[in-house]
Formats: sequence, C-alpha cells, structure tokens
Amino acid sequence: MTSLPPPAILADNLTKTFDGPPAVDGLSFRVEAGSVVGLLGGNGAGKTTTLAMIMGLTTPTAGSVRVFGADMAHERIKVLHRINFESPYADLPLRLTVRQNLLVFGKLYSVPKIEARIAELAGALDLVDFLDRRTGQLSAGQKTRAALAKALINEPDLLLLDEPTASLDPDTADWVRGHLEAFRRRHGATILLASHNMGEVERLCDRVIIMRTGRIVHDEPPEALIARYGRATLEEVFLDVARGRAAKGEAASEALGAAP
Repeated sequence: MTSLPPPAILADNLTKTFDGPPAVDGLSFRVEAGSVVGLLGGNGAGKTTTLAMIMGLTTPTAGSVRVFGADMAHERIKVLHRINFESPYADLPLRLTVRQNLLVFGKLYSVPKIEARIAELAGALDLVDFLDRRTGQLSAGQKTRAALAKALINEPDLLLLDEPTASLDPDTADWVRGHLEAFRRRHGATILLASHNMGEVERLCDRVIIMRTGRIVHDEPPEALIARYGRATLEEVFLDVARGRAAKGEAASEALGAAP
C-alpha cells in the first residue's frame, strides 16, 4: 500500500514564549498541499511568530511544526529549497539592483539557468523597465513586484505571504492577487496568507484560521464563518472576533447551558 504524502504544513501544539504570556499558545493545524489558507488575527495575535516558526527562523518553545514532513526546528535544510516568503515589511537589499537581488536569491536556491529564469519573471511581472535600477529607488508597487519575483524565483511548493498587498493602490493589489492565483493554478503550490485585507482573503483562500492572543479561535472556510456569524462579509466577522463577540446563537447557547 502506498503511503499518503505528508501535508504541506503540520503544526502540533506549537508554542512560543518570549517574555510574559505566550506569543503563540498551543497551535495545532494542518495545511494540505495545493490549498490556500488565510492566517488571520489582529496585531499581536501571533501570526508573524507562527510564520517565523514555519520557516524555521524561530525555534518553538514547545510543540513542533513540520513542512512536507520535515521538522523545521531540526530538519529545515531538507525542505528550504521548496519554500519561499514575501512581505512588504522585509525589504530586499536596497543598494542592489533588482537583477542583482534576483541573482543572489536565485543562486541561494540553486536555480538552474538563473539568467533565463530572471528574464522569464521580468516579463511576467513587468520588471523589464527597472530590472537594472537599484531596489531602493523603486516605488512601493515596483518593490512589491520585485519582492514577488524573489518569492517565485525557485517556483516554491509552499509560498508564505505576510500582507502581500499592504500599502498598494487597488489596481496594483488586484494585479498581485491575480498573479498569485495564476501561479497556484500552474504549479499546484500551497499558499499560507497572513493578511488584514478580508476581501483579499475571501478571494484567494479556501479556508481561514483566525487567531486571537496566540490561540486559534476559528478554522473553517470563509463562507462557513460568514454564515456562522450571520454577517455579509468576512471583514464583519473579523471585527466581531477581534472585539470578542460570539457567533450568532452561541452566546444564547452558552447562557442556557449555564442556567440552573
């Protein structure tokens, strides 16, 4: 009997403590290969720390996270070539040109025929006109396209995104989302998306994990959450969760259960 391949991400009681209460408090979830999952929560919910542990940049205080079966605290070298990351808050080296940045990251990932790959990305992501300009001289939208090229340089099986369209105008943001959708369709990639843009999450994600104070409070498809809260949009649901409001009917059920 052929064994099933491991999930793209498997977190088991994942915990990280710095000073004070845990930043991430016992997360357990799995992300199947080929899916697009939103990781949501207000500031301080633990999203960025969770992403850092998934990438192997931060060691868990307790529990574990596996990517394609590899324990990221001890075996990340086995799968790093299959992962990439993009965030507008993590600048590429600003003194290097876009081409130089892509060459550096392409070589780090041992991408074959790197010059041809850069040319392919430059055409697909509309980088040609500023490929030899220093990254620090680019506009916000141009920097985002350059960062997306870096994130796709190795055609990753797992793409981790932290607010990929933050600070972009609506047209550029829509363009980025469309390219991510196309990449996922072509390559069957898994995407984990941390975002505060609920419209973006509704468009891209099959499922959402909502965190609050380091813990998971919901894990289900966007449409199921919208129905659970009796709301019209995921943004309204997000506000309810952030403000501690119970889903439709849950408060009444809890009150009945507590009655003598």
